[in-house]
Amino acid sequence: MGKKTTTSSSPSWSSLFGLGCFTSSHSDGGSAAAKNPGTPLPARPSSCNSNDGVAAAVMPSPEDLSQSLAGSGVEAFTVEELRRATRDFSVSNFVGEGGFGPVYKGYVDERLKPGVRAQAVAVKLLDLEGSQGHKEWLAEVIFLGQLRHHHLVKLIGYCYEDEHRLLVYEFMARGSLEKHLFKKYSASLPWSTRLKIAIGAARGLAFLHEAAKPVIYRDFKTSNILLNSDYEAKLSDFGLAKDGPQEDETHVSTRVMGTQGYAAPEYIMTGHLTTKSDVYSYGVVLLELLTGRKAVDKKRPPREQNLVEWARPCLHDSRRLNRVIDKSLNGQYSTRAVQKAAAIAYQCLSVSPKSRPRMSAVVEALEPLLAMDDGIVEPFVYMAPPESK
Repeated sequence: MGKKTTTSSSPSWSSLFGLGCFTSSHSDGGSAAAKNPGTPLPARPSSCNSNDGVAAAVMPSPEDLSQSLAGSGVEAFTVEELRRATRDFSVSNFVGEGGFGPVYKGYVDERLKPGVRAQAVAVKLLDLEGSQGHKEWLAEVIFLGQLRHHHLVKLIGYCYEDEHRLLVYEFMARGSLEKHLFKKYSASLPWSTRLKIAIGAARGLAFLHEAAKPVIYRDFKTSNILLNSDYEAKLSDFGLAKDGPQEDETHVSTRVMGTQGYAAPEYIMTGHLTTKSDVYSYGVVLLELLTGRKAVDKKRPPREQNLVEWARPCLHDSRRLNRVIDKSLNGQYSTRAVQKAAAIAYQCLSVSPKSRPRMSAVVEALEPLLAMDDGIVEPFVYMAPPESK
């Protein structure tokens, strides 16, 4: 399935964060580390706040965080080092901005910090006035500090200095899937590329769900799927991720968070979170790849504004399916492959969580579709070389 989850012999996260918001607390109460002292992974932070009915987050000291990440390969940078890496956060290096804060392209190497491999990076600054805060920043550091997989964006390092909170990732040259699917100036993605992205993202989710301590991603959407120069998909932004339920539990209870149009109906109704909640969100993204439409689009006619409500009834009917497939594909796709992908999306979007497949099963079902071409030849699409520093 991919690389194993990274572990270290550093102090447990429960001892580092105490018994507040940043212990591994399923059902938002009780320490998993205390219940399972022999667990192969250290306790991870619940994404929670005062509305979850638990104590406020206890931030570790920079020294404690650095010690606990020892052996993970995640570097601790200074603000000055990251200023140099980004040319003092130059406007020309500005990449974009999300709920976390602004993102800049940078470059790190041995001259900047001994032992650091020369590479382009993305430096994300926490906006203290933004929609995400310290707990999401810490969740990102801990989850990506522990987990390594080809389809998860790699965390190169972080900065925790005075009031400054920054994250340093591998640079993803093609940006987000959202940009390629929905920005008017972007050329339409060919079917084979869409399928490649769908498979890569599914592999990333499957890895999280089947880790030694399962992780529920909770915010799966096109803007959180980043693409490298070869259009390989990698999941980013783990600020809302949570540990999955323990063996004696069926779900995690939490305040409903995420993005409109992607959240599973049972999660919205009850706050009960499982890996099948992620599967539903995956089904929404797969539907976006098939239709070229956003999960929610208020600019469309009322009956077409909610993508799932509009398109799902057509997914298991081959005669109606063609009505919802992205017209910009110009018919340049395998009909059999599209029908099978639509059937998978239909299953992922089941109202009943138990009827949704596991992500590993989704991967197994999608991979053979790459070989289906029905004898068609996709149009040539020029891929510009990735931007170089």
